[in-house]
Amino acid sequence: MLANDKQPTGSGETCYFLTLNVVDRIDVFTRPAYKQVVADALNHFVDLGQITIYAWCLMTHHLHLLVRTPEGNGPAYFERDFKKYTTPEILKAIDVEMDLRKDWMIQRFEDYAKSLKRIEKLHLWQNCSSPLHIDSSQPDLLVSRIEHIHENPVRERIVDLPEAYLYSSARDYIGGKGLVKVKVVQAQGLSKMKLMSAN
Repeated sequence: MLANDKQPTGSGETCYFLTLNVVDRIDVFTRPAYKQVVADALNHFVDLGQITIYAWCLMTHHLHLLVRTPEGNGPAYFERDFKKYTTPEILKAIDVEMDLRKDWMIQRFEDYAKSLKRIEKLHLWQNCSSPLHIDSSQPDLLVSRIEHIHENPVRERIVDLPEAYLYSSARDYIGGKGLVKVKVVQAQGLSKMKLMSAN
């Protein structure tokens, strides 16, 4: 069994706040082609039914997610599969883009894999995401996490407004359409949203 592979039991719908970090905080996601790999992969896992995404934001060396996983599964299975799926795709994109940092990045990924004494030759993502369980019966906490996720590029002074950043779900929350299939949470939280969608 994987760590965090069981959903905590509780009255509310179970959500997780995840942060997936690139090894050594390497700024991998500086080019649109690399970022698009992540957006496409998130959509792939949504289509497979492995996750429901409520919020996301991709920064240069990490990915924030607020997700729900299928009943009985925690986020560890998704995290494992996502990293396994995206690593070769990102490496392929780095090769195609002829990035001047390519050799340096590959060396760092190899060194990290060696330090872990793993079978994989390259390791792009850090192992632990330290998922934070969020009970949907606490809508204020849920909404504050979504706002925290969307404010990342503003805090980094990349954009003035969260919705101006393409690689997040902030646009979805103002009525626009983002790159990833997101289920928008109303201010009342997930329980209220389910009631609203039932009408």
